[in-house]
Amino acid sequence: MALVPARVFAIANQKGGVAKTTTVHSLGAALVGFGQRTLLVDLDPQACLTFSNGINPDELDVSLHDVFLGRKQAHEVLVKTQSGTHLLPACIDLAGAELHLLTKTGREFALRRALKPLRDEYDVILLDCPPSLGILTINGLTAADEVLIPLQCETLSRRGVGQLLETIDDVRDFTNPDLAIGGVIATMFDARTNHSRNVLLSVQQEHSIQVLHPPVRKSIRFAEAPEQGKTIFDLDPHSKGADAYRRLARHLAGLPSLDEAEPASAPDGTDDERTDTGDRDPGEALQLASGLSAR
Repeated sequence: MALVPARVFAIANQKGGVAKTTTVHSLGAALVGFGQRTLLVDLDPQACLTFSNGINPDELDVSLHDVFLGRKQAHEVLVKTQSGTHLLPACIDLAGAELHLLTKTGREFALRRALKPLRDEYDVILLDCPPSLGILTINGLTAADEVLIPLQCETLSRRGVGQLLETIDDVRDFTNPDLAIGGVIATMFDARTNHSRNVLLSVQQEHSIQVLHPPVRKSIRFAEAPEQGKTIFDLDPHSKGADAYRRLARHLAGLPSLDEAEPASAPDGTDDERTDTGDRDPGEALQLASGLSAR
């Protein structure tokens, strides 16, 4: 058993298509690689995290839906994934569980209660919240110690951050006063454009939120991996995207930085043009944009 209860991170952003599921999937696999006992929780009725782990949501006999309805305990629906994480899977029935929760007293605490018996069994628990600010996301925020906000580096994604922060403030007021904001994870980052860098800088300035280093570059490999039930580390372990998630995972686990790690680029010093875009290192680009010296 873990010496202390697992740290619980909710990965949340009400805007869809910002790589929430990719972030949970990749961080989970990276954490396991560092010896961290890791549980993933799929709170989205679309079940993209479940599918990304090579599990067909339509063929599940039990899922998180059954936990919310009181039919099963969380440990009874756990599955082990190919990457070594454990998963509380979802299916489309979870949409019905959301309606069920709306009729219940203390509905915001359903996930926290379900996870309580499991927290001593893991080092880290990652919650993949749906692209909405409904009761399932509120359950995730209520159960979490910290929120991580994946942010696609474009204006429309940035505009939704303020609304999410208002929801976080409400959760602090009513259900989880200790909820912290762990930071922004910049996803689909294109270091070639001033726009990407300016979006991150504006988030820092407007909301005083830490942007975690390094940003995650755009990569076609992230789109290809779920189709094969694989992670970025299986498909392209030396890509800059894989390296970014390793570094972010080390930060979450409280491990020393990976500055001395092997270079993320391919052996010949170049990246597959389908895999990464941008000529400037994204961490350097962000530091230059914010007036900081590169590491």
